[in-house]
Amino acid sequence: MSVVQSIVLGIVQGLTEFLPISSSAHLRIVPAIFGWDDPGAQFTAIIQLGTMAAVVIYFWRDLLAVVTTWFRSLTRPALRGELHARMGWYLIIGTIPIAIFGFFFRDQIENGARSLYLMGTTLIVFGLVLGAADYLGSKKRPVTAVNRKDAIIMGLAQALALIPGVSRSGATITAGLIMGLDREAAARFSFLLSVPAIVLSGLFGLVKEVGSGSGNAGWGAIIVATIVSFVVGYGAIAFLLKWLARHTMYIFVVYRVALGLVILVLAGAGAIS
Repeated sequence: MSVVQSIVLGIVQGLTEFLPISSSAHLRIVPAIFGWDDPGAQFTAIIQLGTMAAVVIYFWRDLLAVVTTWFRSLTRPALRGELHARMGWYLIIGTIPIAIFGFFFRDQIENGARSLYLMGTTLIVFGLVLGAADYLGSKKRPVTAVNRKDAIIMGLAQALALIPGVSRSGATITAGLIMGLDREAAARFSFLLSVPAIVLSGLFGLVKEVGSGSGNAGWGAIIVATIVSFVVGYGAIAFLLKWLARHTMYIFVVYRVALGLVILVLAGAGAIS
């Protein structure tokens, strides 16, 4: 993989990890359009560590409060009712489904699930589901109202994102909207929930990449793409939170449906493979 390719893919990862349009699908689609080799699921998993770092730095105060309060609550029962202590449990509960399904279906994720036809279809279907959730959801509950039921539902939705084209942020935000969270609250909890999931995915991909030598992409390309994804991802978080404070999700719905249709047409015509 050339430096230019790694920079482009790093930008794609940073932009699409947090926007509800599926980073894994874009990291499969962009190389196909340019005629590049598929970088593979391991490459995708590793460079997600860059966007994970962006989340950690952007929300470092929230995460620090969650971690410290949660640990203190283990020995101090009086703290267990506080939001940050409860949030710690919610993040753990919400991560369990993707950890289980990701482990047991890892072979399908790395191979069969990377079909362009599947990605085009999931972009369209889950884009329409996102639009319906944004239209029908009450959007009255702030992030302080997140509870255990929300964590379970959004955790199960996050597991669906193991299928490229679904979008981790798209699935979790959709679930949050269905549960009545306002757009910003759904996005904020979605981003916090992404931290343990991305860490697990990235470390698993890193271990496999180390075991296979330099891998398909090469360590230089992986490092460059990871750094670029961090910088771009940080900007994408700030943009989306500000956007959702004043706008609907419909622009992302339209984009997903249009992109999905284009992919299906190009793949069907043999223009990309």
